[in-house]
Amino acid sequence: MRLSKLLTVSLALFSGFRSAVCGSNEDGLTIETKTGIYTGLVDPEFPNVRQFRGIPFAKPPIGKRRWLSPEPVEASSQRFNAHTFPSSCSQYLSKSLNLWNSNITNFYISLNGQDRTMGAMAQTSSEDCLYLAIWTPLNATLESNLPVALFMPGGSFITGGVDVPYQQPTPWIQRSQRHIFVSANYRINVAGFPWAAGLDVQNIGILDQRVALEWVHANIASFGGDRSRITVWGQSAGGVAVDMAAHAFYDNPLAAALILQSGTAAVKIVRSDDAHANFTFVARHLGCDFPSDPVAELDCMRLVPMSLIQDFMGGYCDNWLNSPVLPLFKVLPDERLVFSNYTDRAVRGLAPQIPVLVSTTANEQSSLTAYPVNHLDAGPDQARVDRETVAMFACMVSNTTAARAYNSQVSPVPTYRYQYAGNFSSVTPYGWMGAYHASDIPMVFGTYATLGEREKVTEFQREVAETMQDYLLAFLEDPWGRGEDGGLRKFGWLPWGGGGGRNMMRFGGRDGVVVRNVSAGEVDDACVLGTKYDSSP
Repeated sequence: MRLSKLLTVSLALFSGFRSAVCGSNEDGLTIETKTGIYTGLVDPEFPNVRQFRGIPFAKPPIGKRRWLSPEPVEASSQRFNAHTFPSSCSQYLSKSLNLWNSNITNFYISLNGQDRTMGAMAQTSSEDCLYLAIWTPLNATLESNLPVALFMPGGSFITGGVDVPYQQPTPWIQRSQRHIFVSANYRINVAGFPWAAGLDVQNIGILDQRVALEWVHANIASFGGDRSRITVWGQSAGGVAVDMAAHAFYDNPLAAALILQSGTAAVKIVRSDDAHANFTFVARHLGCDFPSDPVAELDCMRLVPMSLIQDFMGGYCDNWLNSPVLPLFKVLPDERLVFSNYTDRAVRGLAPQIPVLVSTTANEQSSLTAYPVNHLDAGPDQARVDRETVAMFACMVSNTTAARAYNSQVSPVPTYRYQYAGNFSSVTPYGWMGAYHASDIPMVFGTYATLGEREKVTEFQREVAETMQDYLLAFLEDPWGRGEDGGLRKFGWLPWGGGGGRNMMRFGGRDGVVVRNVSAGEVDDACVLGTKYDSSP
């Protein structure tokens, strides 16, 4: 289904304010865009990187705009400072201990001292959250035409945002000086995926991502970016949403390519909520009991402070073992923005015709399974971890690759694969975690060397990280790999199929090799054929 009409106003605003590309002042820290004039900063620790930490791309989704499609910010010549990171979108801090809030906390949103297990809404989160941050080389100009990465953070559609320490790419930009990085917030959990009976559009977090992309497409040239080379990049739930958004707008993708780290649209959606029971359950417990009037229910819920909604819902989920009801709010198929069968869409030619890089980590589920609080040194049952890694991740990337390969028989579009297998103590507190979910993020972003236990960084780790950065940058620069040595071809990395066989790159394996070309069957066959899976290759 075509969705272009949904955001016609957005495109008109972003394209109609000025016909000429906006510019910057002499010091390069003040940039004129179509929606405002923004002054960034330079962190002395990274003197060759400009940072614009908080730029709105949509109006605050508060009051009557709560649970509505994002409204793009209006054209403006007003001046703003973009010195501080925006609030993350509203989210709850679970009381339940896990690796993320206890051991690998640099993946958590910044909390300004609030307890990560507070059992309340994060004070650094807010409904007014539709902002993005931009990092560029210090000397980028209108003529630079640098490739652009637009990153959508993960967090299981429950947590996450721009202001996550491990996910700030300043070290990578400082090193490369050849690309621009943008990270955007989007509404999550009940704020972004309410599935309320009174709404016409449900998966509004997907639309937040689309409006962010439209803003970047319309304005990134002012920062030195090439809008024809924007790669939209998501990790985990961010990758799922990025892939879904690309399919929803397959006939007008705006993006030149996708990077999907540990998350694609082929993820298993194991529940449905056709009766809108979750939203009504929460509404009734907050005094909005209108069982036969969904509009009144929605109007009432718009008057309830988001902190009360988050605190009730989060607290209830913290104690879900004592209840038969678990009110979760994530993506659900509506056959408009989120579809129930992406393989079928690929067969029918309804998939985005742009290059994709798909990746997993070797031991994904080790950080996602039940927290082994009483035996942290030993870790969880590895056999169970392997089964869940295969079911949740190996099958997902295998199905994604197969669907894209089928689609490419009609129109050849490259799909690249990699597996991250590193196990480095500077970012991995327990050896049994291995290459856990998201552990490739600090490697690519460069934050492995600036956060965590920096004294534990090894030369091999540095070589792996910098090689990953160089390979992904080559993809950003030329995702099609044109010519014999274009894009990833210059590293001998060929697309999956199409002359490259079922190949993928493995970074940081235990054999001590920085990068190795291996068969993707080492991951896929565990799903397709039921062979034994190796979580520490």
